[in-house]
Amino acid sequence: MGIEERLVDRPGVSTPGEDAAWRSLSERLVISLRPVGAPTSIGFFGLAAASLPFSGLQLGWVRPDEGRQVALVMIGFAFLAQALAAVVGLLARDGTAATAMATLALTWLVVGWVTNTSPPGTTSRALGLFLIFSGSAMALNAATAALSKLVPATVFAVAALRFFSTAGYHLSGAAGWQRAAGVIGLILFVLAMYAAWAAGLEDALGRTVLPLGRRGKGRVAVTGSLLEQTGEVVTEPGVRQQL
Repeated sequence: MGIEERLVDRPGVSTPGEDAAWRSLSERLVISLRPVGAPTSIGFFGLAAASLPFSGLQLGWVRPDEGRQVALVMIGFAFLAQALAAVVGLLARDGTAATAMATLALTWLVVGWVTNTSPPGTTSRALGLFLIFSGSAMALNAATAALSKLVPATVFAVAALRFFSTAGYHLSGAAGWQRAAGVIGLILFVLAMYAAWAAGLEDALGRTVLPLGRRGKGRVAVTGSLLEQTGEVVTEPGVRQQL
C-alpha cells in the first residue's frame, strides 16, 4: 500500500466530504526521506575500542595505575563514536540500533568517568548497581534487535553479560568476577570487530558479504523495494501526530 493510499484510507472517514478532504491533503502533503551514511560500523568499532583496553585492565595486562588512560579511551573514542552512531541511527529511522548505541555510549562515559576519578584498583558499589541497569537495558535491546538482525543482537547480548559480570566484581570485590568480565570483554571485542566490518562491507558494496543474520524488516531493508520500506512511514515518529 503506497503512502498516498495510507493517507486516504483513514478509519472512520466515510462521508464524501471527508473523503474529498483527505484526497486533497494527500495531493498537497509531501514526506521527504533524507539518505544518511550507515552509522553501524563506527558504532561497533567504538564498542570494540572500549572492550579491548578495559579487558586488558581487568585481566592485568594493563597496570592499575594506567586505568585513567583506559578511561580516556572510553570517553575520547568509544563514547563519541557510539553517541554519533546513536544520533545518525535515529535520523536513519532505526530506533532499536540507536537506543542500543546510546545506551552503550552513555555507559562507557559513566564507566570512564568513574575509573578516571577513582583510586587505581578500587571498586564502586554505585557503579556496580548502574552496570546492572546497563546490562538489563542491553539485554532488552538484544531481544528487540533479534527480530531483525541476529549478529548485532548477539553483540548486544554479550555486552549485557559483560556489564553484569563487571557489576558482580564491583558489588562483591571477587577477583573471579573481574577475570570473567575481562574474558567476556575479549569475546565482545571480536564480535564487535566482525559486526563493524560486516556492516562496513555491506554499506560499501551495497550487498551482504559477511552475514549479519538479517531477517524480517532487517532483510527487507536491503532487499525490499522502496514501496515496501516506506509503506508505513506515515505512522512513524516525526510524521504521526504523537510519539
